[in-house]
Amino acid sequence: MELALGFEFEESVFAQSRDRGRAGGCEAYTAKRCEPQWFCEDANSEGDVEILTAKKFRGDLAYRQQEFQKALYEYSSCLLLLPSSNIAMRRDVQEGQARCLAHLGRHQEALDIAEKLRNGATNTDHLTTVLNLQFAIYCRLKNIEKKITCLQQLISLHPFNPWNWKLLAETYMSFLQTLPPSFISEMKHLQCKDCTANNHVFQTSPGQFGKEMNLQCHKTLSGRQDVWSTLSTKTTRDNSVSYSDSHMVEGSLHITEECETRDKMKHDTFESWGQEALKDVWIKACASFVRTRLLLQITQLQQSSFALAQNLKVQQETEDKVKDFGLKEESLLLITEVMGEDLIPEKLKEDGQGEIKCVGPSALTSLVTTSAIEFEGKWFKKLQDNLSL
Repeated sequence: MELALGFEFEESVFAQSRDRGRAGGCEAYTAKRCEPQWFCEDANSEGDVEILTAKKFRGDLAYRQQEFQKALYEYSSCLLLLPSSNIAMRRDVQEGQARCLAHLGRHQEALDIAEKLRNGATNTDHLTTVLNLQFAIYCRLKNIEKKITCLQQLISLHPFNPWNWKLLAETYMSFLQTLPPSFISEMKHLQCKDCTANNHVFQTSPGQFGKEMNLQCHKTLSGRQDVWSTLSTKTTRDNSVSYSDSHMVEGSLHITEECETRDKMKHDTFESWGQEALKDVWIKACASFVRTRLLLQITQLQQSSFALAQNLKVQQETEDKVKDFGLKEESLLLITEVMGEDLIPEKLKEDGQGEIKCVGPSALTSLVTTSAIEFEGKWFKKLQDNLSL
């Protein structure tokens, strides 16, 4: 019977396979052997690729050895020789330049390079790299607000990455611990007004700051303090200069004025956050730690050896930090439930398979344009409504 059109087989399908020797019909291949740090020597090769590779590796080695000026020179000379068509290596070298500039204190130049890389991003991997770069620069600038923004955008891209959630929780905590005393005093006064009007109480046992936290507006009979009073114990110690110490030192007036100026700058930064947001920061920190723990528990099922050991170690550290908040059991259960609502195994598998990689510039930008209000509304709004301050 004849086969229908389109189902004919080529004769070669039934032909006997050719005999192949050990070499598979190809000439013997000899791998190139390179001595350790071969790239540190002057390249004698006329090939552009080998010269560029040597310069790039020299820059990487210098950066690893914390010779940032030398690394910057190697990266810059490599970039001058790189063709515009080699996008991957150009982005890699430019990132190296930005990191060197940040270490050298040239932060604005580093941020300018990061912005160029962001504008040229064409996939989520590019964008992830840029956000990590910007986060590193803002860490050196100690700009907590910008660090939080970078982490929120990273989480918008990768909501199931436990390390970004851990960094976010730690950044929220560092934000609380740098509150200036003058701002804490103001917040205590405002909180008293709010509590008088709303009669909200949310108490915890001894926690993160070494004392029992009680978000009432006044001290109770048992001596409990509100969160702003508790924080002032640390910030006053860190930021104030006593008269008895400073009047004995030449230039004490200058020291006092410098502290007041620094305190005012902090006050302005915190004021921009809004009073209500500040009172909720510690809830966001605790919730982020809880989310970290949940994600680590899920990922440990796919890990072994040193990766599993590191996971379990961080899990324990995170568990200890959550306990330090001293939340009541029902409050902790609520936070765990809310922060784990989307952690369904089937959904996680689907999201992993359907992760966006290459998209248009406008669509890529829209993935991380979420504002702080939108991000925190998505993740923390339910907690703020139920854990009233």
